[in-house]
Amino acid sequence: MVVSAKQRITDVVNSWPGVTAGEGLRGEIAFRLGRREIGHLHGDVAAHFGFPRHVWVSLFKEGRIERHPMFPDLVGPAARRIETESDVQAVIELLRLNYERLMTFARPRVAGSGTR
Repeated sequence: MVVSAKQRITDVVNSWPGVTAGEGLRGEIAFRLGRREIGHLHGDVAAHFGFPRHVWVSLFKEGRIERHPMFPDLVGPAARRIETESDVQAVIELLRLNYERLMTFARPRVAGSGTR
């Protein structure tokens, strides 16, 4: 059985403590840590993220992200196409980067933790 890119990414990201996944208004699957989104998937074809300016610039220079198609002039919103297995791994790494950044940036409220 072939498992879709979306399912493979979702399985990994949902295994991280505190992460929840839910469907967004446009059919995307959004991954959250508390109230903060770490990124979302548009089916098996694209992932979108938001990064602080300094992180975005570094990732863009390294070719790890592209400009977000809805916000092409902004630094922060980012996209990554999903076409190959290496793209699947890259999307997981980018989501993990945001996850770890948010875990250390501020203690977000994690479902079931009772903390803020």
